[in-house]
Amino acid sequence: MIFGQYGKPTFETKVPVMKKLMRPRTAVFAMMAAVLLSGCSETRFLASSAKKVSGAPAISGHYKVGNPYQIQGVWYYPSEDFDYVETGIASWYGPKFHGKPTANGEVFDMNQVNAAHRTLPLPSLVRVTNLENGRSLVVRVNDRGPFAHGRILDMSKRGAQLLGYEKQGTARVKVEILKEQSLALKNSLVNQVAGKNAPIKSGGMQKPMVSAQNLSAPNGAQAAPQAAPTQTAMAPQQQSSWSNPQAPKQDTSIKTYAVAPTRMYIQAGAFSRFENANRVKAKLSGVGDVEVSQVLVNGRDFFRVRVGPLQNVNAADQILNDVINAGYPSAKIIVEKGKG
Repeated sequence: MIFGQYGKPTFETKVPVMKKLMRPRTAVFAMMAAVLLSGCSETRFLASSAKKVSGAPAISGHYKVGNPYQIQGVWYYPSEDFDYVETGIASWYGPKFHGKPTANGEVFDMNQVNAAHRTLPLPSLVRVTNLENGRSLVVRVNDRGPFAHGRILDMSKRGAQLLGYEKQGTARVKVEILKEQSLALKNSLVNQVAGKNAPIKSGGMQKPMVSAQNLSAPNGAQAAPQAAPTQTAMAPQQQSSWSNPQAPKQDTSIKTYAVAPTRMYIQAGAFSRFENANRVKAKLSGVGDVEVSQVLVNGRDFFRVRVGPLQNVNAADQILNDVINAGYPSAKIIVEKGKG
């Protein structure tokens, strides 16, 4: 568990780094001479071994979804949800994990734009919009986390700087996956793995193609009148630990949108029967102002139980903790358009 300079405690699971083996130079020459007498599979082994011995960075990082896991009594279910959209609170992490492997085997660089998410496929591309200042940025998700209740995304330090919330530690955000770009990223990595066993061919590699697109304003915000979203800065070019000419280029431009008011609630749950929702409301009556509202989700009626609205993140964290202790470990902070 870490406590960021300004943020809340964040839990993260890291893969241990394997130490590289050092071999004497004479052993390398002997190995090369022996392997050159063999066929294609041995040729591939030679190239890989020579790269490790010489100290050149080996290609790493892979596509991963992962199995369900449990943290602090809450189950998380990673999945290929290419329609994912969520609002909530983002935090950031940096120095203590800098240079260490991410959950999918890449190397975490706090000075690049990347992020940790509990369930999205790794890697994937998402657009993160700071609902407090309108800044919006495409982010590469390549790690798991945050595991602190009340947070939906852990940005790298650089990402938090560019979105304007490094000093305050948290921000109200909207996170939405970029479906086409994420699918292209998945396919590029899967194809790369499938081609690992192909014989090595000579010739230069194709240079990556650079592409960009204009994105509409996120829900809950309207673009400034008579002007397209304004590019205010450029994030550092995203560097990955793998090389693939088929991989989509990350759009590193920062766009700014007009800001709309938001408000926060603690959602204890959503129930298909009003009686169940009403019982939860009664149980939480001592926590704060509790309301039951009816919503239509995928053609079905649900009754959601919420506490609030709440004025700030500190208040939301306190109420969230109270709701969890009352027996609702899956409770979460919801940010939505509205007054306050």
